[in-house]
Amino acid sequence: MTRFDFIGRKGIWFALSTAVIAVGIAALIIKGLAFGIEFKGGTLFQVKFAKPVTVAQVRAAVRPLGLGDSTIQRTGGKRSVFVRTSELSVAKQAQVKAALVALGAEDFLIQGVGASWGARLTRGTLVALLVSLLVVLGFIAARFEFKMGVAAVIALVHDVLVALGLYALVGREVTTSTVAAFLTILGYSLYDTIVIFDRVRENTPGLKTKTYSDMINESVNQSLRRSINTSLTSIIPVASLLLFGGETLKDFAFALLVGLVSGAYSSIFIASPILAIWKEGEPKYAALRKKLAKAS
Repeated sequence: MTRFDFIGRKGIWFALSTAVIAVGIAALIIKGLAFGIEFKGGTLFQVKFAKPVTVAQVRAAVRPLGLGDSTIQRTGGKRSVFVRTSELSVAKQAQVKAALVALGAEDFLIQGVGASWGARLTRGTLVALLVSLLVVLGFIAARFEFKMGVAAVIALVHDVLVALGLYALVGREVTTSTVAAFLTILGYSLYDTIVIFDRVRENTPGLKTKTYSDMINESVNQSLRRSINTSLTSIIPVASLLLFGGETLKDFAFALLVGLVSGAYSSIFIASPILAIWKEGEPKYAALRKKLAKAS
């Protein structure tokens, strides 16, 4: 079986990830994330019309109420739209409903979320993300070793940054479904990394005829088929949800698909090379490298 030099080309993978993350961070700074009302508070009107309407028509209907800058999106066809506004009083909601009825609306679902609740949800999300990273670090450090845990956490942070950057680039709304997908992403990415690190642990004892980097490269190649099969069996159904699912499912599927692809990539091209670089600095493996270099 042909062995691909994943570790030897680590500079390429690091440069690629750096470029992708840099573009994402620039998008986050310039455009920011489009948070749903669950995070920033506001009122959501889910409206179905008797006949097809355009976004421009809906915007024109609510503009006289001072809501011309509201977020208006199609959902589920040409007769259904979301109208997201700032937090409105009951009286103001009634005015909006009347304006949309005049345009031909026949079915309404109105949801309101206070800004304070959105702030609590944001804090809870950040805490959940931080706790998950710490638990991952602790688990891998106990099961394998601390350096493997740090490499795995760096790969997870890579995946989250890639996903957030892409969300900022495409302007897709961040909802509670997105948060659930992000936390799910961590599990998938971690699984791929653990598969590789488990093989590294099996190949480490008695390491005498090759460097630590070469051993990791061999471990990645040995795990490659399993990693590809595992990733594809997850990506295919998620891609189907994104293409054919409803709007709510698409929000979840989009974040999950980005994370699955990024997670499969980071396990091989980020976590493994970082571990190789760090371990090669240990006296034992540095001496082994020098010895093998002299022998060759």
